Amino acid sequence: MFVRRLGIDPHANGQKTPGLYGCPDILELDNGDFAVIGADITGVAMGKLAFGANCGPDEKIVRIPRRILIGAKRDIPDSV
Repeated sequence: MFVRRLGIDPHANGQKTPGLYGCPDILELDNGDFAVIGADITGVAMGKLAFGANCGPDEKIVRIPRRILIGAKRDIPDSV
């Protein structure tokens, strides 16, 4: 199911995660899609989405730290 982590280990260089357990992460799936582990902010974000954006009943809005996404940038493909 999971092929690889994008970016570096969130705990690299002694980094601490907010709850000191688990970690925000971006993972590539074997079908080419991506999975994101982050803090569930669906409840507070639903009423503040950009025009035209929506979150379906089977979806969640998650927050990941900026450093996680920026750290994964080099691993994100430019095209299909």
